[in-house]
Amino acid sequence: MTQRLHLVFGGELVSPQKNVFKDVGAIHIVGMFPDYATAFSAWKAEAQRTVDNAHMRYFIAHIHRLREESQATSLTEEMGV
Repeated sequence: MTQRLHLVFGGELVSPQKNVFKDVGAIHIVGMFPDYATAFSAWKAEAQRTVDNAHMRYFIAHIHRLREESQATSLTEEMGV
């Protein structure tokens, strides 16, 4: 069975109109989750906790999309990373 890992993270943005973190070192890593439903639940809890701060944003990163094992190369390999 394929794992579909999701990372939930967030922090204060430079501006509410841009997805640029004010301080990358202060990014809050909520956690890694085994499926979208639990990741969404964690994301929602953090987003609601910080709703009064317009500069705070939380995101769900689809870690399983970073590398597709069924393909010979991934986008990161093509970039030389």
